[in-house]
Amino acid sequence: MLAGTLLKASDTTTSLKSPLFRFPLRQKFIMSSVKQLAVRGAVWTIASYGLSQVLRLGSNLILTRLLVPEMFGLMSLVYVFITALHLFSDVGIGTSLIQNKRGEEPDFINTAWTLQVYRGLILWFCTLLLAWPLAHLYQQPQFLWLIPVVGFGTVLSGFNSTSVFTLNRNMAFGNLAIFELSGQAIGIVVMIAWAWFSPTIWAILMGSFASQILQLVWSHYWNSRSPNRFILNQEVVKEIFSFGKWIFVSTALTFFAEQADRLILGKLLTLDVLGVYGVALTLADLPRSVTLALSGKVMFPAISKLTDQPREILRAKILKNRQPILIACAIGLALLVSFGDIAIKILYDRRYVEASWMLPILALGIWPRVLCNTGIESALFAIGKIQYPAFGQFLRFIWTSIGLWVGFSIAGLPGAIVAVALNDLGFYAAISYGLWREKVNCLVQDIQATLLLFGLLAAVLATRYCLGFGLPIDLLLQKYF
Repeated sequence: MLAGTLLKASDTTTSLKSPLFRFPLRQKFIMSSVKQLAVRGAVWTIASYGLSQVLRLGSNLILTRLLVPEMFGLMSLVYVFITALHLFSDVGIGTSLIQNKRGEEPDFINTAWTLQVYRGLILWFCTLLLAWPLAHLYQQPQFLWLIPVVGFGTVLSGFNSTSVFTLNRNMAFGNLAIFELSGQAIGIVVMIAWAWFSPTIWAILMGSFASQILQLVWSHYWNSRSPNRFILNQEVVKEIFSFGKWIFVSTALTFFAEQADRLILGKLLTLDVLGVYGVALTLADLPRSVTLALSGKVMFPAISKLTDQPREILRAKILKNRQPILIACAIGLALLVSFGDIAIKILYDRRYVEASWMLPILALGIWPRVLCNTGIESALFAIGKIQYPAFGQFLRFIWTSIGLWVGFSIAGLPGAIVAVALNDLGFYAAISYGLWREKVNCLVQDIQATLLLFGLLAAVLATRYCLGFGLPIDLLLQKYF
C-alpha cells in the first residue's frame, strides 16, 4: 500500500539542497502520488457533495410543503440527543483505522469492528433509558417512542463493515461517493413517497431507516477482504483506546459546542421558530459542510501519509494546497451572504421568511471554521495533537452557552443568532495556537484570505444596494429595530 512506502525522516540520506531534487527521489514520488490522490479526491468529494446538496435541497423544498414546521423542529431536537450519544461514545474507531499504521491488519480491523458493534448496541440501550426523562424535560410525550425508534439506527450502523474506513484510508473516493449518495437517494425517495401518502413524522423516520439499511448492505459489498468477524485483541483494544481518549474528549466537547444552540433555543423558542432556524442554519452551513467533507475525506488521510516529513515541508505543502480552496471559499461565502436571503424567499413559503435574515448572519459567522476545515485542523489530527481541537470545542461551548442567554436577554432572537454566529472564534484561536506550537502556522495566509472575503463582500453588497435590492438583513431591521 502507498502508506507502507513512506520514508521516515531519518531515512532521507540525499541532500535537500540538490539542484535537481529538493527531496530524495523516493520522497518526491510519494508526495507526488499523494498529491494526485488528493486532487482526485477533492474533485470526487466536491462533485459528490454538490450532488448531495442538490438532493438535500430538493427534498427539503418538497418536504417543507408536505410536512409542518413543527415536525422539523421536533426531529431537530431528537437528532441532537442521538448525536450526543454518538459523540459521547466516540473513541476514535474510524479515525484509528485511517490514521494507525496497523490499519490494514486483520486483527486490528476486526477488533475495531467488534467494538463498533458493541457500541451501537449500547447506544440503543441508552436511548431507552433517556426517552422518559427527555420527554419530561421538554414536555414532548412523542419522545417516549421517537428517541428509541430513531436510536435503533445506531444498531444498524454498528454492523456496517469497516470497508468504509478502509476505502477512506486508501482514498478510494469514487466508491465512497457511491456509498453515501446511494444511501441518501433511497432515503429521500422513501421519505417523499411516505410523506405524499401519509404526511406524518414517520416519513422522516422511514426514510432514515431505508438509507441506513442500504448503506449497511453496501458497506459489506465493498469489503474486498474476509468478512468482518468478532475478535477482541486486547493489544489492539488498548491501542485504539489510548489514541481514542483525546478523540472522546474532543467529540464530547464537540457535541456541547455544536448542539448547545439547539438545546438552549429548544427551551427559548417555539418548535416552529426552531424549525425556521434549522432551515437558515442548514443553508448557512453549506460552506462549512463542504470543507468539512474535504477535510475528513481528503486532507486528513492525505496529511496522515506525510506526517513523517519535516514540519517545514509539511507546512509548505499545506499552504500551497489550501490556497485555491480558500479563494473558492471566500467567493462562495461572499455570494451566499449577499444573496442567500433572496434564495430563501424564492424557494420557501412565507412560514420560513424569517430564515432570510438569519442566513447571512449565520453564514458570515462560519468563516473561522471554514479556515480550520481547509487542512489546518486535519494537520493537528494527523500528527496526533488532538488536544488543541478539543480545547477549541470547549471554548466554543462556553461561548455558545453564555452568549446565547446573554444575547437573547438583550436583543431577543436577533441577539441569539448573533451569539451563534460568533461562536467559532474561540475554536479558531485554539487551532491557530496549536499550529504555532507544532510549527505549521498558517496565520498569515488566513489573514490574507479574510481580507479577500471582506473585500469581495463589500463589493457585492455595494452592487446589490446600488441596483435597488437593499441589504440581506433589511427584514431584520424592519421587524426588530
